Amino acid sequence: FASLLREPPTYEDYDEVIITHTCREVGELTYGRDLIEGLKHDELLNEVIGEGFWKKIKYYPTTTREESPKMGRITDLMRSGEAFKDLDVAPLNPDTDRAMICGNLAFNLELKEMFEEYGLEEGANSKPAQYVVEKAFLD
Repeated sequence: FASLLREPPTYEDYDEVIITHTCREVGELTYGRDLIEGLKHDELLNEVIGEGFWKKIKYYPTTTREESPKMGRITDLMRSGEAFKDLDVAPLNPDTDRAMICGNLAFNLELKEMFEEYGLEEGANSKPAQYVVEKAFLD
């Protein structure tokens, strides 16, 4: 997901970019937090998209084991509606939303099933649709 956040079309094509990041412990969230913070100072993006482009980003970090401000698996938080409420957004809609899944195999399969319940279809470079699965870390 990091490469998508550094691409100007991400901000040109979408009004909002929501990053959910779930880890077991708070320290494991550092990568995502640092990535988002670094985008604010990305010279290329500020030049091409305009200063303040990063305000389109909503970062939603959660933990599953260590106590943090937001606890829980993103799948559970989406199912309960809590994530949508916290982010002040409507549930997923295939007409307006696009998603990328990046995680371990079990997580990816669970999210694929959930996205399809919302009516989203899996796509690929050759056949774009509403969501894609990052397969780089599945080996």
